[in-house]
Amino acid sequence: MASIIVPAHNEAGVIADTLRALLGQLAEQDEVIVVVNGCTDATESIARGFEPRIRVIHSPIPSKVAALNLGDQHATRFPRVYLDADVVLKDGALARIKSALNGGAWLAASPEPEMDLSASSWAVRAYYDIWLSLPYCRSGMIGAGAYALSEQGRQRFAAFPDVIADDGYVRALFKEHERGKVTGAVAVVRAPASLRWLLKIKTRSRLGYRQLAMAFPGLLGNEEKAYGSGIRAVVRNPLKWPGAAVYLYVNLVSRFLAARRLRNLAQYRWEKDVSSRQQRAAG
Repeated sequence: MASIIVPAHNEAGVIADTLRALLGQLAEQDEVIVVVNGCTDATESIARGFEPRIRVIHSPIPSKVAALNLGDQHATRFPRVYLDADVVLKDGALARIKSALNGGAWLAASPEPEMDLSASSWAVRAYYDIWLSLPYCRSGMIGAGAYALSEQGRQRFAAFPDVIADDGYVRALFKEHERGKVTGAVAVVRAPASLRWLLKIKTRSRLGYRQLAMAFPGLLGNEEKAYGSGIRAVVRNPLKWPGAAVYLYVNLVSRFLAARRLRNLAQYRWEKDVSSRQQRAAG
């Protein structure tokens, strides 16, 4: 059995695909809790179309962290799966995630990310070609919109803190040997359409990491970001150099933009990739 919590803010174009994919994988005792928060579109009515098998909770507060905490308050089962409303779990993924955490090997786990690049520009494709090859991505619990905790793992913290990077916070709570990536459990993530939108979400990611470093200065010591082997592999392969140039550009620009936004963090408004949601809605 498991509780799957889906925070959803203005996700009318994608929420149905995410929930349909879940419905086909649910065991009898699994529960899905969709927390629609601060929506101004049809997200809630679409989600309620899946009741009673899926439970929908309304929140007037447009906050992912508040939605996660509200979902946790209503959830009754473990493992606990936290799934972004635009991420689609492929068939069999949920069962594999539950098995991995129930087996006791890990306290925290994530599915394997599969980037849907079908509507992405060359630059976005090049970026993810490099990003997915890095040791950080291969080690599990990356920021790809889906992660899960065993009952013991969920006891590692009381409530989600008010941070931008909830997944980064959870990842940092566990050492490398306590978390992992579940082989064969695939989560499909629609990549941004353009470099402009990629920069937006990577800036958010950088800003979230900086915020965590400020709020929890000792927490990020659990991270072991050994990029050396990944960089050496790129350097030895000239075919990777154009992609490496894009990757470097995105990292430098997102670092600069994140540093600038950090000076006025209280005024920051959550930025999500609208382009990928528009693509799914059109499809």
